[in-house]
Amino acid sequence: MKGIIFTEFLDLVETKFGLEMVDKILTSSDLESGGIYTSVGTYSFSEMLQLLQHLSTNTGIAKDDLLQAYAEHFFSVIEDSYPGLLATYKDPIEMLASIENHIHIEVKKIYPEAELPTFEIIKKTKNELTMVYKSSRAMHHFGLGLMHKTFAYFNAKASIALEKLKDDGTEVMFIIKKN
Repeated sequence: MKGIIFTEFLDLVETKFGLEMVDKILTSSDLESGGIYTSVGTYSFSEMLQLLQHLSTNTGIAKDDLLQAYAEHFFSVIEDSYPGLLATYKDPIEMLASIENHIHIEVKKIYPEAELPTFEIIKKTKNELTMVYKSSRAMHHFGLGLMHKTFAYFNAKASIALEKLKDDGTEVMFIIKKN
């Protein structure tokens, strides 16, 4: 997993919960990296799971809710760092439908070793999008948070439902209806 995911996660933890919480989750975890991350480095996904679990335990906030909050934070990083990418789109449905064939291609140019989830479009109309997320990491709530922020970015509203196709969350269907 790319280091930017870790550095931004710890930035969010510090902003929302304070530096003491950052220290607490780092020292509570058995991290091969020692908890020292660079945005361009690559680290084990198990480290993110440990940090997330310890944050959940210490805050009483469910991991899925933390992932959604983190995604909302991460969207602002995308907005600040890659405004040209977002400016390519005029509509949230179009942007979300292009994740696999445009956005992830651009991400791979910057981070060639990035292991990204896949998104298969099942149905697309002007106001609806149904797609299947697949990832061994089961971070679909991170994706859900990014989707919500995408609609907010375009000053649009939507209902977004998710249906687990596999109990472990490695395959999830998102049903998005623009209001």
